[in-house]
Amino acid sequence: MLAVVVMACSAHAQQVGSDARAQELIRELKLQVLPKESGYLGIIGVTPQTADVNGRRLSVQSQNYYMLTRELPINYLHKLEPADTHILIEGGPVDYFIFHPDGQVEKVTLGMDLARGERPVVAVPPGCWKALVLRPGASYALMANALSPEFTLDRVRIGENEVWVKRFAGKADWATPQKLREFIGPNWLP
Repeated sequence: MLAVVVMACSAHAQQVGSDARAQELIRELKLQVLPKESGYLGIIGVTPQTADVNGRRLSVQSQNYYMLTRELPINYLHKLEPADTHILIEGGPVDYFIFHPDGQVEKVTLGMDLARGERPVVAVPPGCWKALVLRPGASYALMANALSPEFTLDRVRIGENEVWVKRFAGKADWATPQKLREFIGPNWLP
């Protein structure tokens, strides 16, 4: 009986990993293009619990769906004040390029191939810059992310400038000036 139900349900869903499946997820989850950062976003909500943060009352956590696709394969560089934890739901892998305030850099891959070092969860500490890039060959990656405390527009910085590029260039073999400029994309700041 369970096998019949599973077969019936899967007949209605598109094949996991396909471009058609990506479009189905965008439609069903009501994802919208995220301006400036790129990719697709769907707000899930915020917790009713609140805390005082720098003199403001904020929800302890906010949650979103986030998706990269072949058409929008990069989440351009941005810096968030809250901690940001990403959990892979389907698809991928996605490379996370994380830039710490102390000048350290790291590359973490969100994915399910544990033997190759991929991880299904990536936790980005507060105050870090990050850029996400869908791996070539992947159709999409659907993620959920939890931000703590909640996301607010006044606590994000999208983009950077040449001073930032010089600060992080050469910190890893992938951190070339050209690659760092690609992460910033169209969001150059003065």
